[in-house]
Amino acid sequence: MKNRKAGLVTLALACMMAAPAMAQNDKMTPITTPAQPAAITLDTGALPGATVQESWHSQYNSVFARNVTVATLTPFLPAAGKASGAAVIVAPGGGFRTLSMENEGWQVAQALADKGVAAFVLKYRLNQTPADIPGFERAMAEIFSAGAKRPTAPQDPAAAYAPQIADARAAFALVRARAREWHVDPHRIGMLGFSAGAMLTMATALHGQDAKPAFIGNIYGPLAAMKVPADAPPLFIALAADDPFFGNTGYNLIDSWRSARRPVEFHLFEQGGHGFGMYRKTTTSTGWFDSYARWLDMHGYLQPAASN
Repeated sequence: MKNRKAGLVTLALACMMAAPAMAQNDKMTPITTPAQPAAITLDTGALPGATVQESWHSQYNSVFARNVTVATLTPFLPAAGKASGAAVIVAPGGGFRTLSMENEGWQVAQALADKGVAAFVLKYRLNQTPADIPGFERAMAEIFSAGAKRPTAPQDPAAAYAPQIADARAAFALVRARAREWHVDPHRIGMLGFSAGAMLTMATALHGQDAKPAFIGNIYGPLAAMKVPADAPPLFIALAADDPFFGNTGYNLIDSWRSARRPVEFHLFEQGGHGFGMYRKTTTSTGWFDSYARWLDMHGYLQPAASN
């Protein structure tokens, strides 16, 4: 029974933490909240009913935030004279209970800035979990306890992810409001999400009202079919075939985009597991960012827009 419980904890945390397969240093260690001098508080207010304060820990040679109650946006801007005018809102994953801030946030944003694309890491509000790490582990184990069903996509994402969509909308509004200062074309702002961040990206594109991403990326998120609007943005998808959560659930999202005659690119890597992000692994999933950058280039986002 003890071994079975340990296995459930491992499974639950792998999902919630977007942990890379076969990662080392998997013990969660509390850390002091990192200095984030560039982080800008968004205007969405505190998470309603929140009683637990934000905390951080290290794991898998990366850092994670939990119990985020106030959303922030951190800019990563290209070097002077290198900006293409395109921008990306980056949404880390973590099951809406934690955020992989380094592997799926800051490192991704810096890589985009190095390509000339302004990037903005969205630290969105999260579902509350116990303040202490043992309590967090127990709570996650309960979610995946015997007989528990894997959470399914909500019938109404706009309601289920309302606080997070509000944070994403505020992020788009802020970038557009300061577009001139940050050398961003307000019509060339996309969104890229990982796992739960991919769910938020899709929800923002389809239910985010005035957010209207110009292009979107879904990295190891669910690929269920959905109704695609006629003006849906170009979509980039990357997933590992051995992803324990979404690798064997079908690829209907790609069919949905194609049926709507909207641009979509899909990369299915043989190996990589879930949560590979910017980790340097021996699997070909490590090349997802290079493929994404080439996709951005194909759509013209690595160069300044042509003048009318």
